[in-house]
Amino acid sequence: MTVSSFSATKECFKWKSSQEKEILERCQKIKKRCKRKRPSCPAVLDHFDRQYGEELGDLWTSARTALLDPRSWQYGVMLNRFSVLTDITQKLQSQGFSALRLRTNSSASLCASNPSTEEKDSMLIPHCLLPHELHHHPQSHPSVCSLQCYIHPLSLRFPSQAHRPGRLKQYYLLNAASLLPVLALQLRDEDRVLDLCSAPGGKAIAIMQSATPAFLCCNEPDPHRRDWLTKTLESFLPHSLNSRVTVTGRDGRLIAQTEAGFYDKVLVDAPCSNDRSWLYSSSNQQGAQRLRNREKLPSLQAQLLRSALSAVRPGGVVVYSTCTLSSYENWAVVEEILKDFPQAEPEDLWEDIAIPLSNYFTFSPPPGQNHIHLKKSPLTLDSTVSTRHHRLGLLVVPQHGKMWGPMFVSRIRRKE
Repeated sequence: MTVSSFSATKECFKWKSSQEKEILERCQKIKKRCKRKRPSCPAVLDHFDRQYGEELGDLWTSARTALLDPRSWQYGVMLNRFSVLTDITQKLQSQGFSALRLRTNSSASLCASNPSTEEKDSMLIPHCLLPHELHHHPQSHPSVCSLQCYIHPLSLRFPSQAHRPGRLKQYYLLNAASLLPVLALQLRDEDRVLDLCSAPGGKAIAIMQSATPAFLCCNEPDPHRRDWLTKTLESFLPHSLNSRVTVTGRDGRLIAQTEAGFYDKVLVDAPCSNDRSWLYSSSNQQGAQRLRNREKLPSLQAQLLRSALSAVRPGGVVVYSTCTLSSYENWAVVEEILKDFPQAEPEDLWEDIAIPLSNYFTFSPPPGQNHIHLKKSPLTLDSTVSTRHHRLGLLVVPQHGKMWGPMFVSRIRRKE
């Protein structure tokens, strides 16, 4: 064999190897897509049609179509500021991803701007407070915002990264609407923060991307989910933050008995009837069981929210969130607590979050409020729409092209 023919043969093998690799990757993608084409659960879908058809009207028709097409679901890519982000931003942009500009009308807003070198250094090497300092930490200062999330207009999913002990992941894949509860917290450096129902840990990671709290308690009572949470934190946070971030396994309903008025900010991302997950229950029996359990959820959610309001200091903020469209688990829970907790004052998120972020998310009004006006045009947002009804919370409804949510967010401040 001549040198030239050997070279040609070698190049041919390279080409075949490259082609085989490409075909294999395509097959894997097809398998993943086929796996996502699992059928919906008739029992759950029928229940959703009756409840959400009444609560959301025409908006449910388009949301239903979107939820029944998992191939159209979108995924955000939240960057990890504690990791080396070599070429990640460039790769995202080359594939058509763009930065999600999380700006609000609040003075304590999050943004995706690039901090200065000095600010980056201060974020990556935070000062660690001693335990006795947590009770008398100095006046908190506005955080240097470093939360960065990239989204794609289509359902392109960036590849996930495997957990590798001792090596931090560069990014976290998530439903971009999951960032809104963290945004609503209005985090500041040196805040004492409680993530009451923390697993699997995505919002805890977002909290640490947004500010440098004096103390973040990630609570999860379920042992399996707590292990999942711990692994998530280990994958994204450096050991230098161990003195600031702790994981506990307490009953969230009782946490205020030992820590009443201790926290500046509390997030209650409550257990709920996860619409995306429940819609694809493995069987009608599992779906029916979930629907029976659903009736107990508002009571549990109310207990957790009540506990959170007792755990936050006067003047502090509690954010309540779920990933369901159900009004019984959203506005109804907030209304019940407000009747029982006179120190609680809901804050309007319509002008603060809904209007400035309406290019990214579809927001629905509370059931029965301005429904005729907004049902036909849910994307037409105006500051005049902001009324006392919107003080109870915002609901993100998934729609084609804006496949984020479901996500309900309510911010409640404890009066001083």
